[in-house]
Amino acid sequence: MLSLKTPLEKGSKKIINAWTFYDWANSVYPLVISSAIFPIYYGALFSESNIISLFGYDLKNTAMISFVTAAAFFIVAFMSPILSGIADYIGNKKRFMKLFVYIGAISCMGLYFFELETIYLGLFIHFFGLIGYWSSLVFYNSYLPDIAFPEQQDRVSAKGFSIGYIGSVLLLLSNLAMVMNPDWFGITGTEGEAAMKAMRYSFVSAGIWWVLFSQYSFYYLPKGNREVKVTKDVFWNGYKELKSVWNQLEHNKAMKRYLPAFYMYSMALQTVLLVAAYFGEEEIQWGSAAEKTTGLIVSILLIQIVGILGAFLTARASERFGNIRVLIVVNLIWAALCYYAYHIETPLQFYSVAGLVGMVMGGLQALSRSTYSKLIPQTDDTASFFSFYDVTEKIGIIVGMSLFGIIDQITGSMRNAILFFMLFFIVGALMLFRVPREKLG
Repeated sequence: MLSLKTPLEKGSKKIINAWTFYDWANSVYPLVISSAIFPIYYGALFSESNIISLFGYDLKNTAMISFVTAAAFFIVAFMSPILSGIADYIGNKKRFMKLFVYIGAISCMGLYFFELETIYLGLFIHFFGLIGYWSSLVFYNSYLPDIAFPEQQDRVSAKGFSIGYIGSVLLLLSNLAMVMNPDWFGITGTEGEAAMKAMRYSFVSAGIWWVLFSQYSFYYLPKGNREVKVTKDVFWNGYKELKSVWNQLEHNKAMKRYLPAFYMYSMALQTVLLVAAYFGEEEIQWGSAAEKTTGLIVSILLIQIVGILGAFLTARASERFGNIRVLIVVNLIWAALCYYAYHIETPLQFYSVAGLVGMVMGGLQALSRSTYSKLIPQTDDTASFFSFYDVTEKIGIIVGMSLFGIIDQITGSMRNAILFFMLFFIVGALMLFRVPREKLG
């Protein structure tokens, strides 16, 4: 795919649209793979027994997927400083963004071969899909201060999430039609076999969508923001840059106080989002397998549709009340939702939680990203600062998913783990009170 030879001006409508369009391309992964179709498919594979034997130990299937996810994020957290440092050093972060898009998209398609007989291969493919998706975001997020001015960043960040919701919902609706009515698409077999096959086709469609629509962003986004000679030290440059960012925290009180708070609530947010569909699949009393499939997908669609409104309302609220105040309120809402989720049992209750989650999910993610973007100093070295941000997020997910898996395995219930994570939202909200607000309005 070709790239635009003359870079577009920062803040221009076209470059902002190109950046936000990557959300349209990649959001099918967290929706179709992480949130909707794959968790249903994964749960259906274990309809007879939810135990996986690994190295002589019996693990719950939900605990296993938590540990696999934690392991993938460990790799992402280790690699991203190296890769973003190289990307920033040679001035071509788009090259690395492309690499991980292709790894993630091919892994999506590879999930077609995920079956109980090949469970370990399937988990390995899922592992690489996570690496591809989250590593691509390291470079994508680092473009935000390059393509938008500070006063634009809240709305641009929210626009990206909202466009992503729209695109991913369109694909999920077609996937839902394929799963519920496989004969419309020429998919044969018994009712259960055809539905499972349709889910596997959905994985392939997500990979094709992701790689196809990302080409628009690749065409317009600049290679990077500087060109310098590569030396033998470039491999460790990312860690040197992270150390430099760490040292600069001493002189940036706002960022120094914001990042620990972000770590705390992001650990809870990302973990809860990653396990939500598995929670619904296991803990909610659905009438039948078909009702479970429909109910879970409808719940995820509800989250996405309401999330479009939620992201924009949060951005507007931040303009009026300030980023930190809004982040505090949204975190307290999340804590309340965790408490409520601990008690729910019926599909109707699950739908109500899904609607409320949609209102605050994208808003918290988008506002966290734009808040950090405002706090970093004016510099060309944006990839390193966003690498630091992403490593903070990834370490939180490693700890969060590991804790969730351990609590789930020991207690035998995902409810206890959800309730435990309520505490992290509360602590994150309290820590945000300490963040100076001069640069944020």
